[in-house]
Amino acid sequence: MDKNIILSHQEIEHTIKRIAYQIYETFVDEDEIVIAGITTNGFLLAEKITQVLKTISPLKVSLCEVNINKQIPQLPITTSLSKEQYSNKGLILVDDVLNSGTTLIYAVRHFLDVPLKKFKTAVLVNRNHKKYPVKADFKGISLSTSSLEQVQVVFDENGTNYAYLS
Repeated sequence: MDKNIILSHQEIEHTIKRIAYQIYETFVDEDEIVIAGITTNGFLLAEKITQVLKTISPLKVSLCEVNINKQIPQLPITTSLSKEQYSNKGLILVDDVLNSGTTLIYAVRHFLDVPLKKFKTAVLVNRNHKKYPVKADFKGISLSTSSLEQVQVVFDENGTNYAYLS
């Protein structure tokens, strides 16, 4: 498989920091926010954003993992925090790639059952070919790609991160 790098490790680190500052700016009036990352890469990205937020802001930041079956998103969704733990707080839903919008829209629907002060979405890569009318409030980069191309984000155990188009 031929890898066309679209975000290097350094670019991802800068992007995460920028997104964290944008989140802080948006939620500056809040005391506490929840960063909810969609299982696997979305959660890894949410962890990285949370780490930066804790160093740049006085906000109390809680991390939540959102477990969703990406092949069958209609199945029940579970979270590592209870509904009471994120109720009436600001919440940012995080995923690595916004592709068709299917995963994100089902995850958004899950959180709509609970009153939230503010609800935003964040992605590292926003593809411009969506099936559902969902948008990312905070995004690293936007790409117009063909439907045959795949965007992959790699967070490896050595700490090297990159995104590529295949």
